Amino acid sequence: MSDAPGPDAPGPYPYVPGPDAPGPYLAAGPRVGLRPFSAADAGEFTARARESRELHRPWLFPPCTPEAYAAYSGALLGDPARAGFLVCERGEGGRIAGFVNINNIVRGAFRSGALGYGAFAHAAGRGLLTEALGLVVEYAFGPLELHRLEANVQPGNAASRALVRRAGFRLEGFSPAMLFIDGAWRDHERWAVTAPEPAA
Repeated sequence: MSDAPGPDAPGPYPYVPGPDAPGPYLAAGPRVGLRPFSAADAGEFTARARESRELHRPWLFPPCTPEAYAAYSGALLGDPARAGFLVCERGEGGRIAGFVNINNIVRGAFRSGALGYGAFAHAAGRGLLTEALGLVVEYAFGPLELHRLEANVQPGNAASRALVRRAGFRLEGFSPAMLFIDGAWRDHERWAVTAPEPAA
């Protein structure tokens, strides 16, 4: 899932995350900040997920109950091959606008991860996930020391395809029956972006 860009949506890599990010955030832009999942977020996250069912289906199935959230967030927090980020609105008391996760992180010569993401209904169409994805890409290529990020997108999900294109991802290929989603094996396009080469 994704949202449409706002009037001043950023380019692919506009922010420098890390210790300079304000407050509780790992990274922050003008309108959103990224922070880790926590057990305390279960109530708000699951309420937003329930409100967003119509927006998310049939592409996305975030946890809608406290039990499902506990398993979901626990897996993100307890697995070194995953990193999860809540997207929070800085000007709205930090309310949760969506999430971006990096899954299947592989180190060594590959240094790669696969993205999953979604905006909640109240935040859709405002460019907030566009801003957040730019922050995640910077964080992945900075503190996480990754070289490549991949986003696997179903061909019919036009909003998600537009999001990764805005973030500078390139279409690398097509994989039939790639992922089992909503009771069937679904075709996916493979979009990816690699870290910029260091300046000479």
